[in-house]
Amino acid sequence: MTERKPIASAPKDGSQVTVSWTDGDGVTSESLARWEDGGWWTYIDSDTKKRIEPSSWRPASDDDA
Repeated sequence: MTERKPIASAPKDGSQVTVSWTDGDGVTSESLARWEDGGWWTYIDSDTKKRIEPSSWRPASDDDA
């Protein structure tokens, strides 16, 4: 697995990356996300897109898709 990097160094060109983030209940999740409209967005289910505040990232791999 690729080492995680600080979110400040993540690409903001619309490419998809794997991020680690913590929800309001304190549960840490890992998901695919991309920078759009001034923030990080991920799908939390097949129909629901959510803005998140990730803490770290790594390149998306074929295993993530």
